[in-house]
Amino acid sequence: MTRAEVIASVAGDLNATEKALDQAIAQATTLVQSIIGSRTALNISPVVAAEAQTKALEAIASLSAARQAMVTCHDELAKDHRRLGWGVYAIGFDNKGQQRPPTTGEQRLRAV
Repeated sequence: MTRAEVIASVAGDLNATEKALDQAIAQATTLVQSIIGSRTALNISPVVAAEAQTKALEAIASLSAARQAMVTCHDELAKDHRRLGWGVYAIGFDNKGQQRPPTTGEQRLRAV
């Protein structure tokens, strides 16, 4: 694999991980909304499911911390990329929200 292909592979995995964390946060917040909505719909006291709701909110906080760690990982990889003199490389979305095509194609690493 060429250097660009290896970099594209890591960038693709990084992007997928960031998206997965965002989706997990969104799903967990939907769960909290569902707990509150169902309690209201069933006319049940807020005391019921309070501990479960607290645990779901703790999970959201943990997911948020994981997402922040991944953003930091992204920043560190970008610094290393520049430090190694490999120039600018980006996939993802531009400022207008349009997806940028990968410059070399995304491929998975294989065992040798």
